Parts: sequence; C-alpha cells; structure tokens
Amino acid sequence: MHLIPQITFDFIGIVFLVFCAAVLIQLLYLFIFHFRLLKYKPKPKAKVSFPVTVIVCARNEEDNLFHNLPKILEQDYPEFEVIVVNDQSLDDSRHIIKAYQERYPHLKLIELEKNKHRKFGKKVPLTIGIKGAKHEHLVMIDADCYPDSDQWLQHLVNNYVGKKEIVVGYGPYELEKGLLNKMIRFDTTSIAMTYMSFARTGMPYMAVGRNMSYTKTTFFNVEGFKKHYHIQSGDDDLFIQDAGNRKNVAVETNPESFVYSIPQKTWRAWFKQKHRHFTTAPKYKLINKLFLGIFPLTMVFMLISFFILLFNYEWWLFATALLVLRFVLYWIINGLLFKKFKSGDLIAFYPVFELLHFLLMPFVYYSSERTETSKW
Repeated sequence: MHLIPQITFDFIGIVFLVFCAAVLIQLLYLFIFHFRLLKYKPKPKAKVSFPVTVIVCARNEEDNLFHNLPKILEQDYPEFEVIVVNDQSLDDSRHIIKAYQERYPHLKLIELEKNKHRKFGKKVPLTIGIKGAKHEHLVMIDADCYPDSDQWLQHLVNNYVGKKEIVVGYGPYELEKGLLNKMIRFDTTSIAMTYMSFARTGMPYMAVGRNMSYTKTTFFNVEGFKKHYHIQSGDDDLFIQDAGNRKNVAVETNPESFVYSIPQKTWRAWFKQKHRHFTTAPKYKLINKLFLGIFPLTMVFMLISFFILLFNYEWWLFATALLVLRFVLYWIINGLLFKKFKSGDLIAFYPVFELLHFLLMPFVYYSSERTETSKW
C-alpha cells in the first residue's frame, strides 16, 4: 500500500477523483466565504447621529412587550422613535404599550383592528409601520427579542456610510441546557456565518427580521413586499433578494449589536419553525441557489465516496487523511467564528454537531407539516 497510489480511470480511481474534487470545493467554500468573514475587522466608525425609527410588530405579545420594550426604548442613541404595530391582539398588549408611553414619549402605537379577511403575518403590519415612520432610516426587531446592550442601535446605524442602504445583524438564541438548545444555536450561528460571509463577498441573500435595518427609500424602490406578499414569511430574506446588491449591504458583527431570542423548547416546535424558514428558499435568485447548494451537494459526494474508498486497501489511508484535514480546517476556522459569535461552548464538539446538523436538516424539511402557519 502506498500513501498516494497511482490513479487509474477505473471505478475506484473515478471515485477517488470525485472525493478529491468534493474536498477541494469544500475547502474553497470555507476560505472564500467563512475565512473572509473571520478576517473581517471593520474600520473604526465615526458615530452616526441621524434620527432613526425602530419598528416592532406584535400580536398577543403582552409578556414579551412588558420585558423587552424597555431595553429597546432605553438605547443610548441621540434621536429615535419606537413604533409598535399591535396587530389584532386579543391580550393586554395595548394597555402595556399605553402604560409605557407615559414614561417614554418616543414610543408610538399603531393599532390594527381585527380583520377576518386578512391572514396573519408580518408583512402588512410591518408595511404600515414603515409608512407611519417619521424617519428615513429604519431598524427592525421582533417583540420576543431584546438587544444585548444599549449600544445595539448605534452599532447598526454606524454602518450607513458610502453606498450602504441595508444592514444585517445577528440574532442568536439564549443559552440553555440540552441537546436541542445546542442544535438550535449551532443552526442559527451556522446560518449567520453563511449569510454574513456571502454579503461580505458581494452576494447578499438574506437577513433576520429580528435584527436588520434599511432605509424607507430602499423599501419603496422595490415596492416593499409586493413580489412575495402571498408568502407569509420572507420579510427579511426575500426582501434582501429584491433590494440587496454587491455594494449596498453591510454586516454588523459586534457582540453589542446582537439581538437575543428565547429558543424553542421542543423538537417538534423547532422543526415547524425551520420549515417556515424553508418555504422562502424556492424564491431565491438562481445564483444564490447555486452557491448555497454547493456545500450540501459536495458534502454528500465527499461522504459517499469516502465510504466507498474505505473498503479499498490502497486508498483508505490517503482518503482518511484528506477527510481529517478537511474537518480540522473547518473545526479551526468555523470554531473561531463561533467564538466570535459568542457560541464558544459549541466548539469542542464542532465536527459532531456539523455532521449531525447535516444529517438532520433533510429530516426536518421532509417531516415538517406542509401547511402555512400564522406565527411570524
């Protein structure tokens, strides 16, 4: 057995070439996208002080509004208003908002009356909130989320330099015990690493609606959500598909800009949430679909071809060494990114989580219910 056997164009030789090509593409993907994000160190930015409108859409969110609104209203920023669009709530959301208005004069309430002819979803209340905003620059956050610091707003707005019209931030989930929580946070961090690294490479394709910003002009230039109004999701990623380009999207990675959410408590609830996110993928641009498909497709080819090579005494050692190299490089680079995104507790078992996540996602997609949900 040789460390590098002679390549022949028989079945095993072709399988080996497929394996090498898959590993090479995986490494190119790692260095072109994720490594570029890891190296990204934004230049010190001068504080921006133009007025801003923060928009919060809420439906039956009385507890979340009670706990989270003060953290939004007490941002250390010179001039901003907060609009809460109360969408047909049946709880005490309105009374809580009214009570906070007495303490915070920059809090504005927009009430949407009950309408049995309109499906629940975020796009209508968000559009109404944008139309009611006094200021050009808008920041979006959900009622069930809270900023990590009082500098959240400042960090996002500081990105409006040059031709930037959109800012995408990071929305992690709270740390809790258990495998489910680890998988949710691994999934969330991995997705953030991908959409931010794509944006840094000039190919923005999505954001998270609980932590993003754009201008009113940008919103109305693409006619808001008109192109995908029939889809309940997509106020973030499909909007980026319409409005984002290689020059107008900025990413914000400072930990003080993170917006936290409470994670799902059951696997079933998380699966339903993930499927809701999957519903927008078919509407992505072809170029984005192709680049996003590179990783899972080459991962499949890499693992299948490796399994075949394991049964060939000439190739198994070299194939194993190459596979280990691939996983070690991903472990190092993505591990450092996980640390950057305050998910350092997941680094120790990163390769295990990566494989488990890769195997789990098809199951999540095909096992989820094929019905639209009213949850944002």
